[in-house]
Amino acid sequence: MDLSTIKAPRKASEKRKRVGRGMGSGMGKTSTRGHDGQRSRSGSRLLRGFEGGQMPLHRRLPKRGFKNIFREEYAVVNLDRLAQLGQTEINPDVLKKAGVVNGRKPVKILGNGELTSALSVQAHKFSKSAQEKITKVGGKFEVLQ
Repeated sequence: MDLSTIKAPRKASEKRKRVGRGMGSGMGKTSTRGHDGQRSRSGSRLLRGFEGGQMPLHRRLPKRGFKNIFREEYAVVNLDRLAQLGQTEINPDVLKKAGVVNGRKPVKILGNGELTSALSVQAHKFSKSAQEKITKVGGKFEVLQ
């Protein structure tokens, strides 16, 4: 690369659109607003989603279901993933360092997979099957608040 091969970025030499500067500018008289109508007036501002009086799309479409705003979202981790970590003491900090969870959500342990060694697991929630499998191999689980 040298000075002879440098090109200006795209649209670098494009002029700004200057409206309302007379007929010679190519955008005179109505200043690109057209002749009549709501948007041609000064101070016109429309609400988001306004469709000229027609029933807006967000009101035409049916609403379905129920969204619980108090729902608690958990980062779920299965037992087979815990066994892959190769540690005996497992808590949300260990899982975050290992990249299993992102650390923002509380952790829930599910019972998918098998454990071969005893683990001491701390999490915010456990499924019944996860509790049974952890205690079956001689491990302990602790529910965090």
